[in-house]
Amino acid sequence: MVTVRTAALGLLPLLGSALGYANPKTCTGTCTNAHDPSIIRRSDGTYFRFSTNGKIAVHTAPDITGPWTYKGAAIPAGSSIDLPGNQDLWAPDVSLVGSTYYLYYSVSQFGSQNSAIGVATSTTLDVGSWTDHGATGVKSSSDKPYNAIDANLLNVGGTYYLTWGSFWHDLYQAEMKSAPLTLASGVSSYQVAYDPVTTALEGSYVFKYGSYYYLFYSKGQCCGYDQNMPAAGAEYKIMVCRSTSATGGYVDKSGVACTNGGGTVVLESHNNVYGPGGQGVYQDPTYGPILYYHYVDITIGYADGDKRFGWNTIDFSSGWPVV
Repeated sequence: MVTVRTAALGLLPLLGSALGYANPKTCTGTCTNAHDPSIIRRSDGTYFRFSTNGKIAVHTAPDITGPWTYKGAAIPAGSSIDLPGNQDLWAPDVSLVGSTYYLYYSVSQFGSQNSAIGVATSTTLDVGSWTDHGATGVKSSSDKPYNAIDANLLNVGGTYYLTWGSFWHDLYQAEMKSAPLTLASGVSSYQVAYDPVTTALEGSYVFKYGSYYYLFYSKGQCCGYDQNMPAAGAEYKIMVCRSTSATGGYVDKSGVACTNGGGTVVLESHNNVYGPGGQGVYQDPTYGPILYYHYVDITIGYADGDKRFGWNTIDFSSGWPVV
């Protein structure tokens, strides 16, 4: 029997061709276990991929293409943050600050606003080298307008900002200390993106290219496709707004403010790719700027454990990211 779901999914290859999105580039080795990936390249040329679950799973490869090899957990004892979910860490974000790597992670439970962002540090990136410092000061409960998960660190001329948020009033930002373990003293957070209709924004990542800061984020339903398939178009997709300032004024390609429902699609379901999101951007020495993300391959399966690592090069020649 042909169901509505299978009939709709059968149209994805045609839709993808019409939209013109590139398919994910080569990935070899362990390309699953890749939910909410964060990519960084060490000075010796080794690529590290950090991902949600497994107390932040770590994979390495000699190239962004792979072959990716699982190395273990970054924070094997779990987080020292005293909240439910401190043994099931989400949404890693890794940055090099001076000679130290900072790994931000989220402590929460699905659908809960009782959340916090933690941080660990290492000088090598290797499994076994990470020291958990616990809370950054970014936390949420029902009295906050945001949900304190999905952190991303941004360096603006030596001043560090953390951007975060998921649903509720969406994406927020605040300044960090010069050694960005915690929020700077006396700062207040401020909203940088909000969709008043769906509020389904999360996974922010800010990337500077040319004269603009590009605020990438995921919109829609991220997970559980095998149990609860969303309506067509309501699944994860990657969006963007841009600004000449890192700290606000983000608009989409039509000039609509990102704090008022604006957002331009960068990548969405196409061909066999479904629900791309959880993205980051990396300036690769070989391939140039790349967009990396997770997605499900509809020929393989829709379970969260089926999420695969995807990446594409980005063309910024129009002033907007195109993959």
